[in-house]
Amino acid sequence: MKKIPLRKCLATNELCPKKDLLRVVKNNEGKVFFDYSSKANGRGAYIKCSVEAIELARKKKVLDRALETSVPDEVYEALLKEANARKN
Repeated sequence: MKKIPLRKCLATNELCPKKDLLRVVKNNEGKVFFDYSSKANGRGAYIKCSVEAIELARKKKVLDRALETSVPDEVYEALLKEANARKN
């Protein structure tokens, strides 16, 4: 049986399988973006793939603290778009 990698959602503090989470990355140049492939180089932070978790992360600014920079609204919009796409 293969081991399933688990990561913690910053918004809800739940341990979830890595494939059920969305990854946001801050690279060496300081650029923050949504990592579609989950393989980009840089500091990664995980959010559960649900609209509620993304809105909670935006409200509490957990990504800002985890990545030690301000996360632009475009990143949250990309996360919401991906969460809605995966729901269907």
